[in-house]
Amino acid sequence: MKLLAVLLTLLTAWLPVAATGVVKTTGRQISSGSRQKPNVIFILVDDLGYADIGSYGARDIRTPRLDRLAREGVRLTDCYSNGPVCTPTRAGFITGRYQQRVGLEWAIRTGDTEPGLLASETSIARLLKGSGYRTALFGKWHLGYKPEHGPNAHGFDEFFGILGGNADMYSHKGDNGELELYEGATPTDKPGYLTDLITERAARYVERHAREPFFMYVAYNAPHWPFQPPDKPDDIRTRENWSRGTRADYLKMIERVDSGVGQILAALDRHHLARNTLVVFTNDNGGERFSINAPLAHRKATLWEGGIRVPCLARWPAELPAGKVSNHPMITMDWTATILAATETALPAGRRLDGVNILPVLQGRAPYIERTFFWRIARDERKQKAVRQGKWKMLRDGGIELLFDLEKDASERYDIGYQNQEVLRQMRDRLRSWEADMDRTKPPFSVK
Repeated sequence: MKLLAVLLTLLTAWLPVAATGVVKTTGRQISSGSRQKPNVIFILVDDLGYADIGSYGARDIRTPRLDRLAREGVRLTDCYSNGPVCTPTRAGFITGRYQQRVGLEWAIRTGDTEPGLLASETSIARLLKGSGYRTALFGKWHLGYKPEHGPNAHGFDEFFGILGGNADMYSHKGDNGELELYEGATPTDKPGYLTDLITERAARYVERHAREPFFMYVAYNAPHWPFQPPDKPDDIRTRENWSRGTRADYLKMIERVDSGVGQILAALDRHHLARNTLVVFTNDNGGERFSINAPLAHRKATLWEGGIRVPCLARWPAELPAGKVSNHPMITMDWTATILAATETALPAGRRLDGVNILPVLQGRAPYIERTFFWRIARDERKQKAVRQGKWKMLRDGGIELLFDLEKDASERYDIGYQNQEVLRQMRDRLRSWEADMDRTKPPFSVK
C-alpha cells in the first residue's frame, strides 16, 4: 500500500495537468474547507540578467527585498522562460501551455494591433476568478492591443499598465510617439515613473483586498529598454535615442523594482497576509545588453542558456521551506499549473496544460523527476531549436547541432554530441514529435 501511495503521488505531480475536475496538489494537501484560500502574487520582470540580483551573485547592485524572498522561500537555479523574448513567455504563463499553440512565438511589435491572445483560450485569471478570486494585472501585458485580446477579456477585474512591449518610463509613450499606458481598455496619462506607478497600484490592491482571496499579476516592464533610471523626469526618449543607456542606468532600474517589491511585501505584512500568500518572482527571458548572465552563455533572443534560463524565487511560508535552493528544472507555464493546484481551481472539461504542478518538489515531498522542455525560434534571420531533457540539452543554432551536459557545463562550452549519439537520437525524435504536436494547431495569428 505504501508503494502504491508513492506511485500515485508521483503520477499526480508529473503528468501534464488533466482537464477533469480540480487541479490537485500532492504531498501536503491544501483544503479550502480547512483554511482560507491562499493569495497569489506573481511578479514578472523584463530582461533581467541571470546574475543581476544579490541571491544570484550580483556584486554591483543591492537587492535586499528580493534577497529576503530568497531567504524566506525557495531559490530555483534551473528555471526557464517559455520563450527567449517577451510575448511567448507571457502567453505561456496566461494559458499554461506552449505559446506555439496560440501562434505567439515571438514578440508582438509596438503598434501592431492585429495579433493577440484570443479570449477563447484558457486564462489563469479567468479560472481563478471562477474559483472566487479577485484578479488584477498591474504592468506589462504584451499579448495584444485590441480590447478582445486585452487583460479584461482574459478575466482580470482590473488592469493598469502598458499593452505593448515597452514605453518611455516618464511619458509612457512608445517609440512611435503613441501613448501606451492604459486603465482597463482606456488610454490614461497619469504622471510618474512607470515602475513606481505599478508598485503604487499593486500595494494599494493588497490593502483593498486584504479580506478576500486575490490573484495579482505584477508585470514590471523594467529593466527593459528604454534604459531610464528613476528620479530623472526630464529624460524623455524618442526613437532616435530610445536604446541609449549604461549599466549604471540599468542597475538603478532594478533597484527601484526591488524597492517596489519591498512595498508589496510590506503591505502583506501590515495585514498579516504573508504566511498564506504565494509570492513568485521571475523573469520573462534572459538578460539584454547591459545585463550579466554569468555563468550562462549568450543573451535574450537566443536559445542558449543566457537567453532562456532566468532567476526565480518563491515564498509561501505556510507551504514552502525557507532558505531552500532547488536545482529541479522548471519552466514558466509550470507556475500556471502550480498556482491552479495550490488554489484547488478546476480546469474546463477537455483542457490539458503543458505545465505541471511543481509544488510537491519544492516542498521536498516528491523526488527529482526528469523533465523535457522545448523551444523554437523560426525567424528569417535566426533559426534555433532547443531541447532540455534531464541534464542534457540539445541546441540547433543555424546548421550546427550541439549537445551539452548542463550539470557539468552550464556555460555550454563543451559540445559532447559525438560521444553521445544515442542521446542525440532520442532528443531529435522528441523534438520532431513536439513540433508535430505544435503544428497540428492552426491559430489565426502567427507571430514568429
